[in-house]
Amino acid sequence: MSKIILTGDRPSGRLHLGHYVGSLLNRVTLQNQFAQYVMIADVQALTDNFDNPEKIRNSVFELVYDYLSVGIDPNKTTIFIQSQIPEIAELTVYFLNLVTLGRLERNPTVKAEIRQKGFGNSIPAGFLCYPVSQSADITVFQAELVPVGEDQIPMIEQANEIVRRFNTIYSTDCLKESKPLLSKTPRLVGTDGQAKASKSLGNAIFLSDEPNVIKEKVFSMFTDPNHIHAGDPGKVEGNVVFTYLDAFHPNKDEVEDLKSKYKRGGLGDMVIKKILNDVLQDLLTPIREKRNELNKDYICNVLKTGISEAKLAAAKTMDQVRTAIGIDYIR
Repeated sequence: MSKIILTGDRPSGRLHLGHYVGSLLNRVTLQNQFAQYVMIADVQALTDNFDNPEKIRNSVFELVYDYLSVGIDPNKTTIFIQSQIPEIAELTVYFLNLVTLGRLERNPTVKAEIRQKGFGNSIPAGFLCYPVSQSADITVFQAELVPVGEDQIPMIEQANEIVRRFNTIYSTDCLKESKPLLSKTPRLVGTDGQAKASKSLGNAIFLSDEPNVIKEKVFSMFTDPNHIHAGDPGKVEGNVVFTYLDAFHPNKDEVEDLKSKYKRGGLGDMVIKKILNDVLQDLLTPIREKRNELNKDYICNVLKTGISEAKLAAAKTMDQVRTAIGIDYIR
């Protein structure tokens, strides 16, 4: 049998080019190599959006539109919604008994996100405990591989700690440890050059953006502030246009030639922005067209099928978990 791989996204908006190069392209490849589950993590998204559930609800469907439009195949990938698999919540409760508050507070990924979100001393308990829920996500499907960036490795380590503790306490081997599958793609910077591309920061090009919106975003991109005239030598490092050309232009030799000309002087910012716009239009047009061919009924059917498949897998694991703990009272 193929190894099982689990990946997913928080439903907090449409997906953008950073997601495309960072994870979506990889998923299209991985679905031909592994038994792939893609989870829409709505429960996790509610840990810091609990007061705006409509945002989460609307974004669930947006994610599936984006998944299918880039080539994720529901016949090869099980796409499901986290909240619709009650076994995840049940396993989370059992796992909470196996981890201390101090250990959760020491998780580097959680500490960084607490600072980023400015919780201070008002940290929602659900947010602090989401690594436990994430451990249940991974474990209930017996996932052996989890695609992550380096900043998420502590989450995998914590999940494996919980699995080892569970298997030791209950003298079982019913739960598997998982390994991180590290992304080789660096995070895509935002169009403003100040941070990573982000839905919340408004500095991203979305997969569903219309041609005029893409063009507007490209032509407002940060370049070299000292490259005032086309004849001036320009800097490529930190120049967002060249960062995007590196990521998306299909001809790497042409990009290197453009860099040489820009460094020498004689190549204007408008020229390289036009080239980038053409590249992104060619990339995103078929994705947007595919998206427009999809309809809500089809998306709902994809989700119904995926949820049914995910429930079967989760139920099998939970039968083993309950037996190991000794709470399989009635058979």
